[in-house]
Amino acid sequence: MAERILMKGNEAIAEAAIRAGCRHYFGYPITPQTEIAAYMAKKMPKIGGVFLQAESEIASINMVYGAAAAGMRVMTSSSSPGISLKSEGLSYIAGSDVPAFVVNVQRGGPGLGGIQPSQSDYFQATKGGGHGDYHMIVLAPASVQEMASLTIKGFNLADKYRMTAMILADGTIGQMMEPISFEDAEIENYEKPWALTGTKMERTHNIVNSLYLKPDELERTNFERFARYKTIEENEVLYEEYMMDGAEVCVVAFGIAARVAKNAVAAARSEGIQAGLIRPITLWPFPKAPLRRAAGQVEAFVSVELSMGQMIEDIRLATECTRPVSLCNRTGGMIPSPGQVLESIREAAKGGN
Repeated sequence: MAERILMKGNEAIAEAAIRAGCRHYFGYPITPQTEIAAYMAKKMPKIGGVFLQAESEIASINMVYGAAAAGMRVMTSSSSPGISLKSEGLSYIAGSDVPAFVVNVQRGGPGLGGIQPSQSDYFQATKGGGHGDYHMIVLAPASVQEMASLTIKGFNLADKYRMTAMILADGTIGQMMEPISFEDAEIENYEKPWALTGTKMERTHNIVNSLYLKPDELERTNFERFARYKTIEENEVLYEEYMMDGAEVCVVAFGIAARVAKNAVAAARSEGIQAGLIRPITLWPFPKAPLRRAAGQVEAFVSVELSMGQMIEDIRLATECTRPVSLCNRTGGMIPSPGQVLESIREAAKGGN
């Protein structure tokens, strides 16, 4: 039987990153993710790695950029306003096609907001976040185990596709403790002939750069990048279905909201309401195909979010507005209760919006 360790979500991310081969961490403390930095500060010196608390979020993401360009497995972590400060660097990393791993343990906003859990950075993460045409692979864990397993998955995907992979968690998952195992982790290693490792007078020098002064070259690079994104959309979508057999109302939720929604779906079934759940695990690429299939079966969708309604737009796009989609939400650091979600399911079953 696999050994299970009781860990906090943030610490599970840090330990999983180390096991995935990350030896370079650059960050800046901010609640509710500071345990990641604290864990790295303690562990990295013991394994020959580098931990550096930068003078700012802006500095830390540019340190990530430099280490990524050298072919290192490197990461940073922050929370909502800190990620906003990193957005310029995230765009540079995307424009240079280097792999990086970023964690956002979300807190309420906008502005400084609060330190309680949120999911209101969905737009920022899934639509790019910085300037220009680009995407990041966005993974949404719903348990401490997934905080670990999706971290390793994120490093693998970042290297495979030469782009940023982001864990988009919420403060609840980051702070809770659950028993987890690392024994099934699959570490993938990829050659990086493009990396800035020094020529040793044996090859032509590599260039890592996001500046293209000739418009035709920039256009060609963008088209090539989006062809790679299309491959990701075809091959890397992750999602979970729960009680979707015979479902007439489909609840869509991720992260902590999905855990609440599962209880509500089970309660609805006990009342005779045929409810089910689709949980996106990759927020980008978004699970469009299963939602489109569900639209041919169910009468209505309910989007459960810790925001004013952001994922709901992707649900409507995926289903081509063929079924009504209602919003069940809390914001500002509040979490929907199973009772609130159940009431939204009842309303959807009756044909309400």
